[in-house]
Amino acid sequence: MYNVDLHMHTVASTHAYSTVHDYIAAAVRKNLKLITTTTTTTITITITITITITDHGPAMVDAPHAFHFSNMRILLRVVDGVGILRGIEANIKADGETDCSDKMRAALDVIIAGFHKQVFAPADIVTHTDALIAVIASGKVHIISHPGNPEYPIDIPAVVEAAKACNVALEVNNASFVHSRKGSEGNCRKIIAAVRDSGGMLSLGTDAHSAFAVGDFSACLPLLQEADFPAERILNASPWRVLEFLERHGGERIEEIDALLKLDNVASGQTE
Repeated sequence: MYNVDLHMHTVASTHAYSTVHDYIAAAVRKNLKLITTTTTTTITITITITITITDHGPAMVDAPHAFHFSNMRILLRVVDGVGILRGIEANIKADGETDCSDKMRAALDVIIAGFHKQVFAPADIVTHTDALIAVIASGKVHIISHPGNPEYPIDIPAVVEAAKACNVALEVNNASFVHSRKGSEGNCRKIIAAVRDSGGMLSLGTDAHSAFAVGDFSACLPLLQEADFPAERILNASPWRVLEFLERHGGERIEEIDALLKLDNVASGQTE
């Protein structure tokens, strides 16, 4: 069970269809199926999916303005037992930079970066690989989104090596097997195997554009099982793992989510 979703889009990206409130409500509903509720004699704790709001960076044609990202600091950290991380799916540009400015980055927890043809037209394997490695090596991103996209062939061993060296997770994107980026399976299998063998990290993302899809990794799981990928190197395996990963990148401990997780552990008799 993966109770952290690190990649989703709200109506701020106008080709998506759900609000932050819709995602929170869906996460609460899915808790009834996916996460147990721990009850003590004095308190009831419900830990559901931790969600990360990651709308498209401002260079995308229908993306929100940069103010959207710098103002995400106003979002509550925990609502109805759902932890909320503030993020962006930045666009990789041809010069190996992204459209996430330092001001935007300062307000965010999670920086995802990926290729989108509205910003970076598909070119060739060398161009894609050079740009991707430059972004990974910049120290300004945490996750690379849908690297298995067949429109952007890459040198998989080189990218995986760079990601491992820089502690950047490569994403297995559930939407790539459902309705976007068709033909991604072969590349994703190679990436999963290469990350497994290198000792690197994977991230799972629903890339939800509707709250109905939040937390649904069902299309990813067969590829992970087929590769016998170790669960301890999947970022989404626990909220604790995500918080620790962000701290290793220089992020500050998110006290509200940390406190909620500690309270859940106390109630359930677990340790971190």
